[in-house]
Amino acid sequence: MPGRRTPCRPVPTELAALAAGVAPSTIRKWVSRGKITRYGTTSRAIFDLCELLRIAAERDGFPTADVCPDCATTPSE
Repeated sequence: MPGRRTPCRPVPTELAALAAGVAPSTIRKWVSRGKITRYGTTSRAIFDLCELLRIAAERDGFPTADVCPDCATTPSE
């Protein structure tokens, strides 16, 4: 999500993994590969739940436009 400095719905690593249906180590791999954005401090990672739900929806073949109605960004940004 280019240009966004704070997550729409912040969650820690463990909840991010649960929401995406993957292991916490996968969340960390996605960060290192640039697939998702890491927020927070150097000692506490925070992720955007909306971004994770979009990724999970795409992976599972569902439409992503309405994943987060409260989020001001769209998948095309």
